[in-house]
Amino acid sequence: MNAKPAAPRRPLDPPKHWGLDDDELASHPLSFREDLFAGQVFLVSGGGSGMGRAMAYLMTRLGAQVMICGRREDKLRETADGIKQRLGKEVGVRPMTIRDPEQVDSLVAETWERFGRLDVLVNNGGGQFPQAALDYSVKGWNAVIDTNLNGTWYMMQAAARQWRDRGLPGSIVNIVAVVSRGMPQVAHTCAARAGVIYLSKSVSTEWAPLGIRVNCVAPGSVATEGLNVYPREAAEAFRFSNPMKAFGDAYDIANAVAYLASPETGKFITGELLAVDGGRQQWGDDWPGGIPEYFRVRER
Repeated sequence: MNAKPAAPRRPLDPPKHWGLDDDELASHPLSFREDLFAGQVFLVSGGGSGMGRAMAYLMTRLGAQVMICGRREDKLRETADGIKQRLGKEVGVRPMTIRDPEQVDSLVAETWERFGRLDVLVNNGGGQFPQAALDYSVKGWNAVIDTNLNGTWYMMQAAARQWRDRGLPGSIVNIVAVVSRGMPQVAHTCAARAGVIYLSKSVSTEWAPLGIRVNCVAPGSVATEGLNVYPREAAEAFRFSNPMKAFGDAYDIANAVAYLASPETGKFITGELLAVDGGRQQWGDDWPGGIPEYFRVRER
């Protein structure tokens, strides 16, 4: 029997500006002292937009040298140019895909060659699309798993091998998702992110003798341009998936990364999952494609 064809995807609304712009990223009040990461090097995937861009700004403002990577060179250049213009600092840029382990190895090697070291890897690159699980194509499923799980693993392993071979410590922070109650309509990313969480817990033990710490940050509903991949009504409703009935911002996530990555605040933390979600875990769920009629609560 032939499989049922996937339903056509609803056209998305025109893009909306969500969250902090570059001027705000460059001037947002700091929660840490300005030299916290002086002399350290960060590698941030998905650094061209959203939370990754905020991380690049914050770590630069805290004294680090930063390398960013991602698939879209134009977005990476926007981030690098914005940081140079507003902060007077150079950021390394590498257009590539984390799905290709050879490109990942080359990226990590380039980071060492350019900066002479690597202290923190932040795996922020990833993506998904809202769709009923029964309608996933093989290609769509594999694309999300390959990016969010396999790509993250390639980055983790490449960085850890360099630290092992050089006899140096390191820190990895993986950006995941709040998966504890499942994620209807994005089940593919839920599967991938859950895999990253328990992969991180596993290797945090294996790699502890090497001085490598591995932790995860799970953002809740955060206002970034990434919300534009969802129908506008669904995206606007994400704020109600937590008891604070609010969006977080990209600096909430960047600050969580800084806390875990710092050898001062995070030195005794490994294998941990930090949810930055406004209490979503004990409150509600997102419906990225809109709430199905079956689950709508009737007014009484």
